[in-house]
Amino acid sequence: MKKILSIVILTLVVVSGLFFSCQSNSNNTKKTEKVVEEQKENTWNAEEQELIVLVEKLLFAVGNSDFQTLDSIVSDKANLGSAIVRDGVSKNSVITIGEYFEAQKNRDGERKPFYEPVNKYKILINKGQIAFVWADATLHSYGVPRTNNIDNFTLIKEDGEWKFINISFTNTRLPEEKRKFDVEIFAKSYAQVWCSQRPNFVSSFFAEDGELTVNKGKPAKGTEAINNVVKGFMDAFPDMIVSMDSLTTTSDKTRFHWTLAGTNNATNGTGNKVKISGFEEWTLNDDGLIQKSKGYFDEKEYKRQLEFGMNK
Repeated sequence: MKKILSIVILTLVVVSGLFFSCQSNSNNTKKTEKVVEEQKENTWNAEEQELIVLVEKLLFAVGNSDFQTLDSIVSDKANLGSAIVRDGVSKNSVITIGEYFEAQKNRDGERKPFYEPVNKYKILINKGQIAFVWADATLHSYGVPRTNNIDNFTLIKEDGEWKFINISFTNTRLPEEKRKFDVEIFAKSYAQVWCSQRPNFVSSFFAEDGELTVNKGKPAKGTEAINNVVKGFMDAFPDMIVSMDSLTTTSDKTRFHWTLAGTNNATNGTGNKVKISGFEEWTLNDDGLIQKSKGYFDEKEYKRQLEFGMNK
């Protein structure tokens, strides 16, 4: 097994190196290559776009600890390699995806959400059957960039569908001057965790004594109360997706505009699809967490869609 794994990793390194690192010493040639590369990144073909969507689906799922989604897109034969670099020293490990899932089950109460947008991609597809994806990403925690992750993925076609067979990454801590709170990233991360089916991930964006009010109702105060409100929506819509539409900020308020889409497949649910938009107005504390959130949406339209569906 170790021999096979070594061959896979060596092949990835060699092929990736040949594809990605060939450079000319000529300044003019470098400029030309840069232009070509930028054009390439803006003109992904359909198969490359499919791979990008799949990689971002994986990063979204990992950030939300969504192991059901991960299991559906990662081969049960896959390996996970990591190099955690701190102060110039690297701690490396290689485990199977099964070992990863088992380890995560034992960390249920310790896990925290994270958001990992990709800054840059490089892609090589071999005969439409094996693909290598290189991704330069930044891992954020509650709106603060923490580490630079260079992610390398190997995918193979299994029954006509792409599956991850190797996931490896280097994780390097960003310098202190780059670890600055970004409210837009915070908002995108917040939208992501509403899709997690983990109420505690949402409440972790609030101060411990934070408040969440929905449509001028009674404020939910504190972590447990906020969990209960969030759980109500997550239970009602097991497939719920919340997306950020826009963000507006003033000196003391931030307004997060969102759209919720899902199917009311809860116990005794109507089975109807719902799509509703609204906003939360936040007051953030000095730690960059939500102290108070006042949420609004059209409750009459929401109830109508629950009963009749969104297209009626």
